[in-house]
Amino acid sequence: METADAVVIGAGVVGLAIARELAMAGREVIVLERESLIGSVTSSRNSEVIHAGIYYPKDSLKALACVRGKQLLYAFCESHGVAHRRCGKVIVATSESQVATLEGIRQKAITNGVTDLRDVDRAELAELEPAVTGVKALLSPSTGIVDSHGYMLALEGDAEAHGAMIAFDTPVERITVSDDGPSIRTGGAAPFEMRCRTLVNASGLDAPGLVRDIDRLPETGRPQTWFAKGNYYVLAGRAPFGRLIYPVPEPGGLGVHVTIDIGGGARFGPDVEWLETRDPSQIDYTVDPARAEKFYAAVRSYWPDLPDGALLPGYSGARPKLTAPGEEAADFRIEGPDDHGCPGLINLFGIESPGLTASLALAGIVGSKAGSSAP
Repeated sequence: METADAVVIGAGVVGLAIARELAMAGREVIVLERESLIGSVTSSRNSEVIHAGIYYPKDSLKALACVRGKQLLYAFCESHGVAHRRCGKVIVATSESQVATLEGIRQKAITNGVTDLRDVDRAELAELEPAVTGVKALLSPSTGIVDSHGYMLALEGDAEAHGAMIAFDTPVERITVSDDGPSIRTGGAAPFEMRCRTLVNASGLDAPGLVRDIDRLPETGRPQTWFAKGNYYVLAGRAPFGRLIYPVPEPGGLGVHVTIDIGGGARFGPDVEWLETRDPSQIDYTVDPARAEKFYAAVRSYWPDLPDGALLPGYSGARPKLTAPGEEAADFRIEGPDDHGCPGLINLFGIESPGLTASLALAGIVGSKAGSSAP
């Protein structure tokens, strides 16, 4: 059986960031991707927001990686010419009953090291965003937007410049682990088996399923997963916003918010639609036009002048959740041999938002667990 140095499963934004990290550290890296191009699943179905690190529990991996990743991502975009904009966002309380929630968000942000949030009263909100109605808001000046595909192309370019190779149309069908390290079996048109020194499972929605049959992995290292579909609608016509507009958060997500893309178009979403399937291949990404009714109601709570017929079905994505509907959201999980006892195996579970923002920071963590160079 052929032996490789480092293998990364998944060429989404996090997998590409990890491949770049390992390649730049001198590792020989092979990336295995089920699809025929980079970032075609979760990484291409999100809001393209550079998050500030506001909402996450203190000292959680989400909080630490988001705040650090935000700094790294802005610097990377500037050095690599990736289109981005530090546009800022406002989080809007539409009733007095939500004002206390805003204050809780501000305090949580401070504990996470995000100290640039400031209060915006009704009068200033009308000046900053005349189309938005609210009783109070928080302004987050370090929130931004990024061309996610341009970012992934730059990651891919760096990785390949340092010797990494990507094998497309190469689904991983089975992982086994022995004392000699991990082995993989692939499918596709040219199936093969390979042993490697380091195997990084960064396969997103597929990640828990790929390790479910590894007997050597403890039960705690084989988490259950649920999928939450998020639907987006695009605005027909010009957007009246200069910043991202967010309502106060809702269970399972951040509410139906307004994001602006690099081209200036506006999109609304995502909502939270829990799916019954546990099989990523069975996810239907079609956006149901009938869901627009709930979108109109949600958006009009802070933009009452949203015209009828202005929301058009856009796209959807699926978020891997490690907790069931109604349960408290789980943290990111990055687990290596010191955590589960399987030599050479590193698993990433539950990497949803703010995964894009945190990608470079997560790659650094994986790099530390993997070691800086091949034996």
